[in-house]
Amino acid sequence: MPCRIEDYGLIGDCETAALVGRDGSIDWLCWPAFDSDACFAALLGARKNGRWLIAPTGETTGTTRRYRGDTLILETRFETAEGAVDLIDFMPPRGKASDVVRLVRGVRGTVKMRMELILRFGFGSDIPWVRKNEDGTGLLAICGQDMAVLRTPVETRGEDFTTVADFEVGEGETVPFVLTYGPSHVPVPAEIDPATALQETEAFWAEWSGRCTYRGDHRDLVLRSLITLKALTFAPTGGIVAAPTTSLPEKLGGARNWDYRFCWLRDATFTLLALMNSGYTEEALAWHNWLLRAVAGSPALMQIMYGIWGQRRLLEWEALWLDGYEGAKPVRVGNAAHAQLQLDVYGELIDALHQARMAKLKLNEVSWSLECTVLQHLAGIWDKPDHGIWERRGEARHYVLSKVMCWVAFDRGIKSAEKFGFKAPLEKWRALRNIIYEDVCDKGFDRELGSFVESYGSTMLDASLLLLPSVGFLPPEDPRIRGTIAAIERHLMRDGFVLRHDPREVIDEVQPIEGAFLACTLWLADALVLAGDTAKAQTLFDRVARIANDVGLLAEEYDARAKRQTGNFPQALTHIALINTAHNLSEARHASEKPAMQRSQ
Repeated sequence: MPCRIEDYGLIGDCETAALVGRDGSIDWLCWPAFDSDACFAALLGARKNGRWLIAPTGETTGTTRRYRGDTLILETRFETAEGAVDLIDFMPPRGKASDVVRLVRGVRGTVKMRMELILRFGFGSDIPWVRKNEDGTGLLAICGQDMAVLRTPVETRGEDFTTVADFEVGEGETVPFVLTYGPSHVPVPAEIDPATALQETEAFWAEWSGRCTYRGDHRDLVLRSLITLKALTFAPTGGIVAAPTTSLPEKLGGARNWDYRFCWLRDATFTLLALMNSGYTEEALAWHNWLLRAVAGSPALMQIMYGIWGQRRLLEWEALWLDGYEGAKPVRVGNAAHAQLQLDVYGELIDALHQARMAKLKLNEVSWSLECTVLQHLAGIWDKPDHGIWERRGEARHYVLSKVMCWVAFDRGIKSAEKFGFKAPLEKWRALRNIIYEDVCDKGFDRELGSFVESYGSTMLDASLLLLPSVGFLPPEDPRIRGTIAAIERHLMRDGFVLRHDPREVIDEVQPIEGAFLACTLWLADALVLAGDTAKAQTLFDRVARIANDVGLLAEEYDARAKRQTGNFPQALTHIALINTAHNLSEARHASEKPAMQRSQ
């Protein structure tokens, strides 16, 4: 059995990332990039599907862990009756090759240790050919296009297609293990010095973290979220993956298991705000440039998500040989939702570009012509049904937030043209903005409920409606907004957290319903800040902060009754929402004119 989701820590080199369990096992790693096949897939199956364990041989009496300062260097301390050891895990910033470095450092006494390396390429299905490297410096594993080399001073041996080693570590001693990836058709990657790599990795993250300008409450958690966001950034392009994992279930034992190793346009504005407001202009600009490249082309072909390089075809298939996390099947690779029509992404794109201009980012000169082309296309399709922000796979509907984000698209286009003197068909855009506004208020608001609803003609609620005041569709003091907030608190709150879907809706899935969506809980906090109820917003923020794991990481959802994190992990949107809500609360306490998440400027 893999660890609980919250029992994993994250390491990475800004091109891929690995999950390290509290038990000392790396159970997930896609190499060489986020969207590559996994070579350690025990997270979604079993030991036989690939893992890398380093842990004491005997019984462990206690385990603690932390990140070394404001870095992505994970330190796990194992206490045993014989002594204590630290396992230091990190991935140096990518050079010519990608490395995972594991240092076993003696703290007290002498501890017997065991190392088990099970490389299984192709998402846990392909056993490599393993032999000693020709120069005798390491153990070489090759399978198809993939190659990895293990270097360590410890003597290893093969047992049942597993590389194992038994060794002892005394106080003050350090035993290194370095696993390096390279394509199988090129020479074996050069050896690195583990001690130098540790120093350089620590320096890299310390310098990056030192640029953070946030000085409000919960700074440690906000900075950890920013570091996580940086770790989920694919450095060559600036794209940010939603999570480094696939198929961690939204419902334990359920079938809502999706591949999140891609970049969603929906997160564009939230991401820009989180980065820009925290002092990370370079990263914000890199994300903005990725957006422009990804959506270049016909607006009619614009997708809701793209690959880390900007790929468009993210074909979905099932890895039938994997049993799924705690039996949650199927395990999916790729994401069929990339082909859905989701109108909200048009608003996210135009809003992101507007916010970037307002923050004085140096934008590409072609961005305005792209926006005009996008808005021309949106004018002809805004009134069509779509699949909504939650990517429902059933029949298309007229989702309220989708229509609101169409309003946002024209609103921000108008504001950019007016403020920066761009040429635009303003009369047409203003007319469309008004038409969409009236349409939403007429068909998307249920007067009996006193609330906006999920979709036209529905009486169900949807947590994404909490974004209406943040995007400036209606002022927070408007009775319709207050009524929507009250209705969501009444029907979508469970155990103090917000569900994204209305639990009153009858669906064809086996219960229990999915966990609470953590970003939605923070969106409620944002709406409450805008409505002036800072105390209640702070309570919600603190509740989310308390369920972050011991090293500050959060998944997509939380099952309050099982007290388990669920969904893909760590989840960029959750950490982005946490950053933005922290800014909002800080700004509100300092009587700023406008909290950071009010996006209607």
